Amino acid sequence: MIPAAIGAGGLLGLGVFLLVWRALPATPDAGRALHRLHPTGLDPVTLGGMARRPPWWQRGWRPPARELTLLGRTPQQYWLSIGLSALIGFALPSVLGALFLLAGIGVPFVIPLLASLVFAAIGGLAAHFDVITKAAKARYEFRRAICSYLDLVSLELAAGHGPVAALERACGGVDGWVFERLRETLLRAQLQLHQPWDGLRELAATIDVPELGDVGDIVQAAGADGAVVHETLLSRAESLRDQIRVEALARAKATTTKLDIPGAALLLVLAVFIIYPLLSRVGAH
Repeated sequence: MIPAAIGAGGLLGLGVFLLVWRALPATPDAGRALHRLHPTGLDPVTLGGMARRPPWWQRGWRPPARELTLLGRTPQQYWLSIGLSALIGFALPSVLGALFLLAGIGVPFVIPLLASLVFAAIGGLAAHFDVITKAAKARYEFRRAICSYLDLVSLELAAGHGPVAALERACGGVDGWVFERLRETLLRAQLQLHQPWDGLRELAATIDVPELGDVGDIVQAAGADGAVVHETLLSRAESLRDQIRVEALARAKATTTKLDIPGAALLLVLAVFIIYPLLSRVGAH
């Protein structure tokens, strides 16, 4: 009874702490605001400070930087999700052990402890792979949106707008998180007095979407050499659509192949249910 009461009190106190923590007003994070304006320019060493070493638990397991940048998350949010998932996994066997004790079923102390460690590791890995999976889906959506962006930029160039204006006007009145990210990137390049295609290439390298860098390269040719890139943008958009279709077809074939194994197992089970009564009747006669 005493361990169960201690566990229940600890969970109740943790819940109250989380509720109070979320209810308190958040302090403005100046570091995140400066990082959005200068994603690569703010280095503590170059600013005359000392680079802070990460904690010991972060040295062996580095967060996926590109995936987090694509999803708009910070490493602190990543570690928070990892920690909460591991904490939930660690607490689950303890709660089950307390319920068994309340029911009068004795469980050795070692079993819940080992199960808590295993579930904590599983929870942390699940949170990590959740970030990887969501980033893969977001990257696929980003590539699909780039096809539309290529078409819009080509239309703006064909209408007589300059390369810089074409890049800005193409994503100006379009909804969606991808175009919001593009507008933010172009605005940051404008505030930093950089060329917009340089900002697009930097974003492409940061989130691992090289197709966005192709947009910057093609439009830069129009800005630097005065080349007519209308047809080039349209052909690049069409080739990107073909590439996305081929990848989607390959994934569909892979999924179909995985479904063959359960289908064969189901046919085997049905065959056993059909053949076994016949064999039993023949054996009885």
